[in-house]
Amino acid sequence: MAGPPWLWLQCAKAAKERSPLADTDAAFNDVLPEALRFRSPAPLVDIGANLTHDSFGRDLEAVVRRARAANVTTLIVTGTDRTHAEQAVALAQRYSGLFATAGVHPHDASRWDASLAAAMRELHQRPEVLAVGECGLDFNRNFSTPAEQERAFEAQLGLAAESGKPLFLHERDAGPRLREMLKAWRDDLADAVVHCFTADRDTLYGYLDLDLHIGLTGWICDERRGHHLRELVREIPSDRLMVETDCPYLLPRDLPARLKGRRNEPALLPWIVREIAHWRGSDEAELARATTKTAQRFFRLNEAGEAQETGRAQQES
Repeated sequence: MAGPPWLWLQCAKAAKERSPLADTDAAFNDVLPEALRFRSPAPLVDIGANLTHDSFGRDLEAVVRRARAANVTTLIVTGTDRTHAEQAVALAQRYSGLFATAGVHPHDASRWDASLAAAMRELHQRPEVLAVGECGLDFNRNFSTPAEQERAFEAQLGLAAESGKPLFLHERDAGPRLREMLKAWRDDLADAVVHCFTADRDTLYGYLDLDLHIGLTGWICDERRGHHLRELVREIPSDRLMVETDCPYLLPRDLPARLKGRRNEPALLPWIVREIAHWRGSDEAELARATTKTAQRFFRLNEAGEAQETGRAQQES
């Protein structure tokens, strides 16, 4: 198997936990067998998993094990404010193959002040934190005013430039202004991904022209509102595409009946990848390998994984 030793270790763990399923482990027995029938043929990276959400409070251990069983070997846990970012770091310290982002979501931008800025800067000293975000602009709901959102986003653009870490971006009904702000900083930024992309062709090419990455979710599985993505997905360069569940949100609508009505989780990422591969007219395994390679480069996962294993070894010695 190609790849760094830390990834081999995760894949070996996944294979070991895949079969047989322990009858004594009640949580893992509820293993979503229909989903695991579509276990990814190659390791996957879920670049956006909201595992600090309350819905994962009781069975997170089983969620992580199901992800590994489905060959989703790496999870980027999204930190949308100070509390959730700190919780994401704690999860990354607890589980091999989990990493964190840290930022302030535009919904919470009104809370941005000097104290929060200092806390974010401190969080980005942690080796578990691989990206700045989730941050950006959301002019759809305006839970924070546009001015507050722009102020917080501008500060986080500066943090990304200062730290050298990529951006994990949120945008809704704010594409032109987000691109305008990004363009002013683009030469100073390492990289950026537009998380959960659902917009139109013009917006897509606006982001690609800025050399950004695109994150796709189970939105493409929704026949009611994912039609335009099914048409656009062929136009995203393979080295710019990454995949995510955005769990517990955006449960794929076309899942088997037994899985409908459940919370979304990382074990379902292979289902999403299969759907994306179908609409791209590409091989599922090839797409899985390509998106993982892109995520490894974007988040510098080889370095992060080695640092994670070294830190654990030092704690155990």
